Amino acid sequence: MALKVETLCWRDGALELIDQRALPIDVQYERCTSAAATAEAIRNMVVRGAPAIGCTAAYGLAVEALRLQHLAPPEFFARMDQAAALLAASRPTAVNLFWAIARMRRCLQDAASATPAAIADALLAEAHAIRDEDIATNRALGAHGAELLADGARVLTHCNAGALATAGHGTALGVIRSAVESGKRVSVFVDETRPFLQGARLTAWELLEDGIPATLIADVAAGHLMSRGEIDAVIVGTDRVAANGDVANKIGTYPLAVLARRHGIPFYVACPISTLDLKLASGAQIPIEERPASEVTGFGGVRWAPARITVRNPAFDVTPAELVTALITERGVIDRPEAGRIRALAR
Repeated sequence: MALKVETLCWRDGALELIDQRALPIDVQYERCTSAAATAEAIRNMVVRGAPAIGCTAAYGLAVEALRLQHLAPPEFFARMDQAAALLAASRPTAVNLFWAIARMRRCLQDAASATPAAIADALLAEAHAIRDEDIATNRALGAHGAELLADGARVLTHCNAGALATAGHGTALGVIRSAVESGKRVSVFVDETRPFLQGARLTAWELLEDGIPATLIADVAAGHLMSRGEIDAVIVGTDRVAANGDVANKIGTYPLAVLARRHGIPFYVACPISTLDLKLASGAQIPIEERPASEVTGFGGVRWAPARITVRNPAFDVTPAELVTALITERGVIDRPEAGRIRALAR
């Protein structure tokens, strides 16, 4: 089972990204032929989701190297450093962005004695490898997570952690897809995920495209459904996991974890190992992006808030490890995540 469209692809010498701002009304692609265009696509939410952002940044450096391959080596390397810095500044919270840039930098260094043209080819091959590994990782992660879901499970998910947030298959939705592929009957409650509506626009669309039963709910309805025994598990993705197991995910995740604990419902976080940030001791150190006020005061050209109202728009919140039942990774499931268990699996 796979989404029929590609989140990102390499076509005719450039990176093409499905424009997630246009979904579900229209399926259209944006073409990136430079690191600057790629960084703008990340910053403006053409592409989003931690693994997809990492893959996109890798291709952003590859396309920049191809663009600059005619330069003499000193200028080529200087311009590539600038490109890496530009991409790193595009969004602060998703650690996969920085992981992918660091991996591409290592590739650049390993090929430093070659010509710029040869280096560009090496970087493109590395970007392809990152994309392919992401899909394989999500498949492995999905298989581990599918075992946690009972036949007939009713799952609540928040934001979009599906194929659109990755190179393919997905993390949280990858678990659901894998469970369905194994023959289990799974239905999904989809949080709208205000203010950018990733659940209503993207997750709902993905599930309908795959024929998986889905019901859209307002974010504020989750507690009501939990109290009535209508939700069996919560599965979300994450943009960064600290060394102690604290997780940063789309704003609104933390209260879902609190509600799940109150009602005795397992709260699972699906993430590749690349999302672990062992350099940060706890979630208190995770940088939280603040998005534009316009995302809260209206949507799609329609404004519903007073013009002079003050707005806070944090894009993420941090869920303490004590509220996480398990982390689901490609290497296995980490029950009751804490520093020792996480470090052992991440080695």
